[in-house]
Amino acid sequence: MNVSTKKLLVCGAIGGPLFVIAFFIEGTTRADYDPLRHPVSSLALGPSGWMQIANFLITGLLMLLFAIGLRRALHAAGRHSTWGPLLVGTYATGLIGAGVFVTDPVGGYPLGTPVQGVHTWHGMLHDFPFSLLVFAALAVACFIFARRFAGWGKRGWAIYSTATGTLVVIGYFLSGQAFAQVEGLVEIGGLLQRLTIAVGWGWLTLLAIHLRNADEPVLIPVGRHGS
Repeated sequence: MNVSTKKLLVCGAIGGPLFVIAFFIEGTTRADYDPLRHPVSSLALGPSGWMQIANFLITGLLMLLFAIGLRRALHAAGRHSTWGPLLVGTYATGLIGAGVFVTDPVGGYPLGTPVQGVHTWHGMLHDFPFSLLVFAALAVACFIFARRFAGWGKRGWAIYSTATGTLVVIGYFLSGQAFAQVEGLVEIGGLLQRLTIAVGWGWLTLLAIHLRNADEPVLIPVGRHGS
């Protein structure tokens, strides 16, 4: 693996932690914002919203670079993988789109907006397709890599990837219900989303570190093929 590919993998290792640290600091210091209740995307609203917008864009670009490095690393190890890197690239594109198209108010934030929120064209684009792309592409990538890791003889990574994909799907559904103001979930929607992000983004971070540090002949047996 050459130096440039390793640098691209490092982008994937730092992208997730930077994203989480940024929204954690913003969420705990923003007036009238409740991180247990409100979505991360709501931090893009208001006078300080540019920080979360930048967070989406920077993380998206880092993960796009990681997708390129992921493809190169697998190719260099004798594995001509298509779907895994493509799905990570789709996830990254969703992050960039979520930053460009700002979400609508929901859950009474910013202060003075209706609890059920408002609906604008850019808010609808934020939710669909871009936010959906982020979580859907990430979940499918987990399942794709679970199958690949099983074929490569890495049972622990296969189980971890499957569990992560499952949790991302469940977390996305439950947090979506909470943001739709479903009773019993509405008060913890932000927490559910943050846990989902921590699980999914954490998997990408560890995957990047694993590929960056793995010995290529051990990572993928030469002569085995697949997409």
